[in-house]
Amino acid sequence: MTDEDSLYGTVQTAEELGRVARTHRKQRRLTLETVSGLGNLSTRFLSEFERGKETAEIGKVLKALRTLGLEVIIQPRGRAMPVHRADQAREETP
Repeated sequence: MTDEDSLYGTVQTAEELGRVARTHRKQRRLTLETVSGLGNLSTRFLSEFERGKETAEIGKVLKALRTLGLEVIIQPRGRAMPVHRADQAREETP
């Protein structure tokens, strides 16, 4: 498992989700302005989302995550699949 893999995993708060998004964006050397332009989202919204704003609109949050190349996976609590295994399972599915 790489250092980057340890960034991803279970998220339980808006603050944790924002932190993951911000770290992912910065690792890819993307500015808020770039993501804003790619996703048609305001830089203000993106900044508030990354700071963990709990009232951020879910549709915009999902759009921001898609724009960053991230996805949300819903599963029963306690059954988290490691990132590298999730990718393998997806590739093996016909």
